[in-house]
Amino acid sequence: MNIDRVDLNLMVYLDVLLREGSVTKSAQQLGITQPAMSNGLKRLRDLFNDPLLVRTSEGMTPTERALELQPLIRKALSELEAALQTQGEFDASSSHRVFRIMVSDYAESTLVPELVKRLREEAPSVILDVLTPSDVTFKDVEAGKVDMAINRFDEMPQSFHQMTLWEDDFVCLVNPDHPNAGHFDLAAYLDSMHIWVSKTGMGAGVGIDPEKIIRLGWVDNALSKMGHKRKISVFTRHYQMPALLALNNDLVATLPRKVAEMQAATSHLLVKEPPFSVPAFELKMAWSPLVQHHQAHKWLRRLIVDVAQRCCAR
Repeated sequence: MNIDRVDLNLMVYLDVLLREGSVTKSAQQLGITQPAMSNGLKRLRDLFNDPLLVRTSEGMTPTERALELQPLIRKALSELEAALQTQGEFDASSSHRVFRIMVSDYAESTLVPELVKRLREEAPSVILDVLTPSDVTFKDVEAGKVDMAINRFDEMPQSFHQMTLWEDDFVCLVNPDHPNAGHFDLAAYLDSMHIWVSKTGMGAGVGIDPEKIIRLGWVDNALSKMGHKRKISVFTRHYQMPALLALNNDLVATLPRKVAEMQAATSHLLVKEPPFSVPAFELKMAWSPLVQHHQAHKWLRRLIVDVAQRCCAR
């Protein structure tokens, strides 16, 4: 096939169609009519001699050929966008740009305050829109609607760029008057009542089933491998809560060290090493290849890395 006979606008159509999985939503994003989008899909099907998207009980589902094409089309469009970008440096000091970042509550408690401090110093007119994991899907990040996702990721789309900001481990917050504070061994830990805190996934949150250990995270998985289970009294998704809850002298909060040490300093709680091994985790930032070469986005990434290294990294 000779490329000069191909309407390259169709590649943009295909990229959006595979991302949105809907003719209507794709037409809305591209600012064209639904019939025009439907006609574009028909031309794409003729071009590749494949249905590309087929209707199933789960909606419009990409074919195997479409899944093969998606990363190739995305890479080609990303490189073309980079070629069309002006090469002038991003002037942060005068910019009024809005940066939208999705951060976990953990990252919002540790990284964001220092990031905002730097923004006030270096880019006072820049606006930061901080979103939660429940506000955002991977599709939003992939489409460039959200500049950055900062979280602990079990998995993410292969097309994403990513970077580790830091590694953190777990400790316990305990009231000095807790009956087990002076002898905080495994038996004491298991005898105590506990506060569970976590919110790492993307998309709408769901309630916790205390019996499904595999969904409770690192701490409970580590205990389960030892044949133990802690007694959880309170489930919360907010990292600002454990210090307030741990003021009750019968509750223990097991949470990342960076948050625990910040909270212990202002609440007069004790920081205790957990009496068993809990795997450390990595806080990562991830972004779409669509914004990889954008000058403003490159500036934001450099700033976030610098803040993490100077202020928050162990």
